[in-house]
Amino acid sequence: MKRIRLLLFVAIAVIGFYGCCFYSLKAGQLPADIKTVSIHYIPNQAPKVNSALSQLMMDAMRNKFLNESNLKIVDKNGDLDFTGVITDYSITAVGRSGNISTGNQLSITMKMDYVNHKKEKEKWSQSFTKTETFDATQNLSVIENTIAADICKMIVDDIYNKSVVNW
Repeated sequence: MKRIRLLLFVAIAVIGFYGCCFYSLKAGQLPADIKTVSIHYIPNQAPKVNSALSQLMMDAMRNKFLNESNLKIVDKNGDLDFTGVITDYSITAVGRSGNISTGNQLSITMKMDYVNHKKEKEKWSQSFTKTETFDATQNLSVIENTIAADICKMIVDDIYNKSVVNW
């Protein structure tokens, strides 16, 4: 009886392993005629300005397309075209213990315009907002750019999924 259970367990494990290996996201596969992407400079027009934020967002966008697609990044006239602007950057208190803040939240909003030049009907304009909470006792000037970079990656994941993966 133990031997049958062991064989059954091994069979299920093998089937599960091979099933995972051959799974693919068909929606994430780009048509063969899509070869380039242009990511225009992303200005920071938020009322509160983090001077590193534009570069952090640009780096996150470029890294996402370099690491997760076979598209070549071009300065202009890409098959896929992204034009964005950072519209909000704010830090707010989120937790309280009496009159003392126990947590802060960094929030970034970016408006992105997307055009697929191979299918002109495939275009959109949308704002993306992400936040991250951090302990109020942490020195903001030490951790701010690290948290902002993490939020930029989350926003870029949403943009990538909406434009390339179509989720």
